[in-house]
Amino acid sequence: MIEGFEAVHLIADRGYDTDAILEKASEQSINAVIPPRKHRQVQRAYDTSLYRLRHLVENAFEKLKRWRGVATRYAKREPSFLAAAQIRCLVLWLNIS
Repeated sequence: MIEGFEAVHLIADRGYDTDAILEKASEQSINAVIPPRKHRQVQRAYDTSLYRLRHLVENAFEKLKRWRGVATRYAKREPSFLAAAQIRCLVLWLNIS
C-alpha cells in the first residue's frame, strides 16, 4: 500500500500478477483485481466488471495527455496545473454528455 492511502481494491493489469504483490495485498486486506497470467497453472477468479473500470480510467488519462499543456505540465505551480487539468476534464465530460 502507498503510505498515506487506504484502499479496498488493487486494480492492475496482468503485468502485476506476481505472488509477492498478491500476498502483500492480502496481508493488508485489499482485494486484488488482477487477471491471472496465461501461464499460471491455477487460474484464479477476479472481478471482471471492476477490471473494466480500469480501462475507462486509462482512456481518460490518454485523452488528458492529448492536451499539450497537461502532458508537458506548462503550468509551474500546482494550483495552475490543477485548474488546467480540471478544465480539460470538464471539456471531456461535456463531450460525453
